[in-house]
Amino acid sequence: MLPSTMRLERLRADHADALLAFERENREYFARSVPDRGDTYFAEFASRHRALLAEQDSGLCHFHVVVDDRGDLVGRVNLVDAEEGAAELGYRIGERAAGRGVATAAVEEVCHLAAAAYRLSVLTAVTTLDNPASMAVLARNGFTFVENFSPDGRRPGVRYQRRLDATR
Repeated sequence: MLPSTMRLERLRADHADALLAFERENREYFARSVPDRGDTYFAEFASRHRALLAEQDSGLCHFHVVVDDRGDLVGRVNLVDAEEGAAELGYRIGERAAGRGVATAAVEEVCHLAAAAYRLSVLTAVTTLDNPASMAVLARNGFTFVENFSPDGRRPGVRYQRRLDATR
């Protein structure tokens, strides 16, 4: 469960400015453990945000932001390519909120939503081997090892999976 000072919200149009600020503020921090999004991501953010909302409206994806008690966006947790009861989980917690259990709690909450609200039965997630914090978040949330692979073609990574139970 997220700390009482934070809440999970489904992505909305009015999150655009805060989400862009979050991504800019944490760009270097994220690039230490995941491939950088590149300059185009930031230059075309407004149209990309609209496209994400359209994907969410179609049911293909479920995007969420983590907001603190001041209304600041501190993370995001996404379910993408949702079809036939499965989706891929991805998440980013900003540097200011890192190391406080926010990622573990946010992933736990999204796993519950995935089963109960989105009717998904299995989630997969990937991370690089040089990101032990992400591997720990997945392990704490019941994800199990599936295979080693290279998610970006350079760094070795790991794929995890979790079967969901709507009653959990």
